[in-house]
Amino acid sequence: MTVVVIGAGVAGLACARALHDAGVPVRVLERAAAPGGRLGGDLLDGRPVDLGAAYFTVSDPGFAAVVSRWQETGLARPWIGDFEVYGESPHPPAAPPVRWAAAGGLSSLAVDLAAGLNVSCGVAVKDLTVLTGTVVLAMPAPQAAALLPAAAPLAAAQDWQPSLAVALRYCRRSWKPLTGAFVNDHPLLTTLCDDGSRRGDGAPVLVAHTTPAAAIESAATDVEAAVRELLDLPEAAVTVAARRWPAARPTQPSDSAFAQVEGVYLAGDGFGRPRVEAAWLSGRAVAAAIVGNQNPKTPRTASRAR
Repeated sequence: MTVVVIGAGVAGLACARALHDAGVPVRVLERAAAPGGRLGGDLLDGRPVDLGAAYFTVSDPGFAAVVSRWQETGLARPWIGDFEVYGESPHPPAAPPVRWAAAGGLSSLAVDLAAGLNVSCGVAVKDLTVLTGTVVLAMPAPQAAALLPAAAPLAAAQDWQPSLAVALRYCRRSWKPLTGAFVNDHPLLTTLCDDGSRRGDGAPVLVAHTTPAAAIESAATDVEAAVRELLDLPEAAVTVAARRWPAARPTQPSDSAFAQVEGVYLAGDGFGRPRVEAAWLSGRAVAAAIVGNQNPKTPRTASRAR
């Protein structure tokens, strides 16, 4: 019987890929027009811009194999440079990780993960009872709880917080060389990224991420002014675009790799350290559990990494 994965973000696609490679029929349903989830972006004056995850890091060998293939094919690139720190940092400085970005936008990595899979976009699932077989909800727990009310306690325990991503295009690059910045103790800003540096094209574009309290679309103008003040910019942005993420980050992620509620699997970066890699690992863990349940007496073998 076909496994139905709802959500074509990293977790859902990693799960579907592992199931597909193990010979398990799988279908992915995504409400958006394209795969990506919180790897998503938008066009800003015709240029793609990342408005979801700022970057990703790698520590797991399996995920490292996927990233190595992305690098070999020109999809992913190391994003070199230290992040500035504005305000008092609650933690001592640590050696910066190798950050990864994508010249075509992080959403291009999701498109690659979806290649060859049965993915239907523009499909909004509103009722799980119409589905048969095994179901995987690959999405933030608050969204999962809207489909599966029994998941509400998990969503509350993980304590998801919203964020607003604001893309700012300027006439020219008028700031000092910048990779990105962590902004502490600010009423509006938490992270600032130089998208021209991140994408490698030098475009005069910055992307700011807000505090939960400022995660309303009407705050975009205030965010633009805050960035201008922070970097002492001589002129305002000529284009401002914003995208709100109602569930951007869990403050209390679960220690387990996934959850199962009333027979439905839940996966995503709410399980483990909330990062792109955690979402990939969570999706793979769900796939391994499903394969193991279908073949309880068959030793598991590693599927082809993508």
